[in-house]
Amino acid sequence: MRRLLLAAAVLFAGYAYFDDPHSAARDLVSNPASSPRADKSDAILENAFARHESNVQVSGRGVVVKLLPDDNSGSKHQKFIVKLLSGQTVLIAHNIDIAPRVIGLGVGDSIQFNGEYEWNARGGVVHWTHRDPSGLHPPGWLNHRGKTYQ
Repeated sequence: MRRLLLAAAVLFAGYAYFDDPHSAARDLVSNPASSPRADKSDAILENAFARHESNVQVSGRGVVVKLLPDDNSGSKHQKFIVKLLSGQTVLIAHNIDIAPRVIGLGVGDSIQFNGEYEWNARGGVVHWTHRDPSGLHPPGWLNHRGKTYQ
């Protein structure tokens, strides 16, 4: 009977861990080296940062490590910091005058992004994570929990 209870407890704990959508995100933040290998997009972002490049269209994914207050001067932007699989961080500035706010975003959440990278000494900023109403700029997007915001 004890073995059966122990086995049930282990199965339940495993199910709770692996069914938790934030468990993989916690692993990325706590130990990026143990997570899947950083992909090509991380290399592009690392290169743009190292060369102080701007106006580079990028895609990537990572884990939200900090939520920042909205920037309400001029166009309103939802802002948060993402840690890439490589360990580099990047600020996401998502224009919420043009695109909808990412609902329910929290620290530890996984997010994918596409936008324009601008260099700064802290890791850079990705903006243009939305469609361009004039159609002149490549469209960007954010994907959080299977929903795309653009």
